[in-house]
Amino acid sequence: MSNTTSLPTSEAPAARRLPGDLAIWVFILSEMLVFAVFFAAYAFARAKNVELFNEYQQTVNRDLGALNTFLLITGSWFVVRAVQAAHRDDLPAVPRNILLGFLCGGGFVVVKIIEYAAKFGAGITLSTNTFYMFYISLTFFHFMHVILGMVILAVIWVQARKGAYTSRDAHGLESGAAYWHMVDLLWIILFPLVYVMR
Repeated sequence: MSNTTSLPTSEAPAARRLPGDLAIWVFILSEMLVFAVFFAAYAFARAKNVELFNEYQQTVNRDLGALNTFLLITGSWFVVRAVQAAHRDDLPAVPRNILLGFLCGGGFVVVKIIEYAAKFGAGITLSTNTFYMFYISLTFFHFMHVILGMVILAVIWVQARKGAYTSRDAHGLESGAAYWHMVDLLWIILFPLVYVMR
């Protein structure tokens, strides 16, 4: 007779799974690959003309860039709290935290528009020089991803208000959260690369 005893079902370790749907992860990886190509092109161009990049990096507003970093990280924190709330069936906390994450995204958009208005008002365009070509292209491409992320959060917020996300099924919420975290991660790379590094 064997002395080994099996764990009760309730104590068995839960199988690890990818949060959200596989399709969103395929999309996220493809988007990150596009950004990786952008970042590599920026690094290559910068290496060929370090002095120009160093000079014009000093003309971008690092304070606004840092504020936007804070807003996106804070927004991701609220989105994490929303997912955690769904997993513990705290249904009122889910839409509340999603809304706070959405508002952080809105703050990012407002700050970026202020930044763009100052640059375009000074006559800066894609053709001003190589640095500004990359600065505008990279940040605007990311800006559009923030807008899409906010649309996703808005859809999730509507569903969360209906009690759609619980410990039994939070896949839609997890998928949206994964996309939002990608937007956050890309900015965390973009901000020091374009605004700070010398």
